[in-house]
Amino acid sequence: MKRVVVGLSGGVDSSVTAYLLKEQGYEVIGLFMKNWHDDSVTISDECPWLEDSNDAMIVAEKLGIPFQTVDLSEQYKERIVDYMFDEYEKGRTPNPDVLCNREIKFDVFMDIALSLGADYVATGHYCRKEEEVIDGKPVYKLLAGKDGNKDQSYFLCQLSQEQLAKALFPVGELTKPEVRAIAKEADLITAEKKDSQGLCFIGKVRLPDFLQQKLQPKEGVIVQIPTSFEAYNTSLPNFESKEEELMHLATKYVYTKDDGKVVGKHQGAHYFTKGQRKGLAVGGTKEPLFVIETDVNENVIYTGEGKQHAGLYRNVLFVSNEELHWVREDLALSEGETMEVAARIRYRQPLEKATLHKVANGLFVEFENAQSAIQEGQFVAWYLNDELLGSGVIS
Repeated sequence: MKRVVVGLSGGVDSSVTAYLLKEQGYEVIGLFMKNWHDDSVTISDECPWLEDSNDAMIVAEKLGIPFQTVDLSEQYKERIVDYMFDEYEKGRTPNPDVLCNREIKFDVFMDIALSLGADYVATGHYCRKEEEVIDGKPVYKLLAGKDGNKDQSYFLCQLSQEQLAKALFPVGELTKPEVRAIAKEADLITAEKKDSQGLCFIGKVRLPDFLQQKLQPKEGVIVQIPTSFEAYNTSLPNFESKEEELMHLATKYVYTKDDGKVVGKHQGAHYFTKGQRKGLAVGGTKEPLFVIETDVNENVIYTGEGKQHAGLYRNVLFVSNEELHWVREDLALSEGETMEVAARIRYRQPLEKATLHKVANGLFVEFENAQSAIQEGQFVAWYLNDELLGSGVIS
């Protein structure tokens, strides 16, 4: 019997994961990750992790599997929370869920599981894994989940071959309604439990509230940029090379306060992210204002009217070599090579046609259609059919 450690989060997906593995004859151990108890950054008066760990324990009892809680709050603070504050302060928008999978669940947590003699670590992610022998060695493929509405392969876009080799995703072949039906049938307490909306494994937290506790408010101005802004309306120069053209198209617009009019005030540019509409509290425009750029050094937010505003759209982005990751190392591009793929720049976004261009210092992703609110710090992930091949942090 192979031993599997399941990250039991107290939700329905991980509960059903443990149930299915037990049915398949694995020896299953349930571990609950406690990732937070820093009272200096209170999250809410309620204590969701207690409720979640309690649910996880009840599920483990019901399934007759060993259960314990592991405290990973120190590593979580170091690798996820501090990094998040640091990125927001620089005016970038990190993705804590992608990082949590790479740094916590499939690294720190996986090490604990392996020290317990586990052959595999299983999570309740909606994605699939396949194995193929290529040139005499096993290659692991990360595939989209069967449920198109719930596919979570994007959140695992930073996993390595070593991590995938030891990972199992039993609910990836199922739809969410099927998972709930199995939980109900098995009489699991989590069958009807709502999906958590919080930060990865911290529980119920609203990001702006969380950030405000560490990043001090600082009043600044909101500037509205008109569609007549010169850079939107200049024709493209002639380029010496494709790389020069890509570099030009990947470069974001630079604004100054004089390029538009001051329409309001804000409490800190680092609380805002490109494409954001809520929280600006500026009226008097026909269409709502959207954030098109933030300048954290000058503490200015630049906005444009309407979601078709030219300042929101670009069709090329860049990933530096340091931030470039191939799940399929065997398919990694060499300098000068290109690849036709489908890509997304955020979870839940439909896949869009794109071309990868490998250059000396990184990788350009050129989309067929202009993308709204390409945000530095977020992850771009690219696919062939339903296989995720690689990803990178947008520079």
